[in-house]
Amino acid sequence: MTAARTSPLADRPQLGLRERKKIKTRMAIRAATYELIEDQGYDATTIEQIAERAEVSQSTVFRYFPTKEDIVLTDEYDSVLEEELRARPADEPWLDSLRYILKKAVGANWTEEPEVTRLRSRLMLEVPAVRSRMIESMSEIGRLLCRVIAERTGRDPADLEVRVYAMSLIGGLSEVTVHWAQNDFRDNLADLVDRAVNVFEHGLPTD
Repeated sequence: MTAARTSPLADRPQLGLRERKKIKTRMAIRAATYELIEDQGYDATTIEQIAERAEVSQSTVFRYFPTKEDIVLTDEYDSVLEEELRARPADEPWLDSLRYILKKAVGANWTEEPEVTRLRSRLMLEVPAVRSRMIESMSEIGRLLCRVIAERTGRDPADLEVRVYAMSLIGGLSEVTVHWAQNDFRDNLADLVDRAVNVFEHGLPTD
């Protein structure tokens, strides 16, 4: 069974008490959701059950996560991705910054909750509602990347080239998760992320 964990993000000294409490509440909801899914399956798990297990109200669950699919897809590193990217050295090549942050996030998730990382990846592959919501959420993360890419390159975030580049990155990274799950999690996930970034940096390998 998946146990609730305390994320280092929730204990960062630069975060205020209110923000740390929000992170811990989100984590409790996510932990409850994964426990229920492991026990009885995705479709049988309801928001009412999640709220009861997490010891919060149903309205609190919906305040943090609009849908059950969002609970599965969202992790605590999503909320700080933009902040982490902006904190990288201004003269660092963009793809080096992205590679560093992605591998850091993957490593943290895998170290803290490997069972959850595998389960959510399997749900993305097997549950149509989760896969559909993943595609929708890609546009939201893409807009975030557009802002950061624009700042680093001096372009307008609304430029077509910036938008195409950002969404290509997001689409490629989503395929990393699908590939990993389809191959029974045999590969090292950080290595797969590295290979994906290599494609953007060097193009399609010729051998």
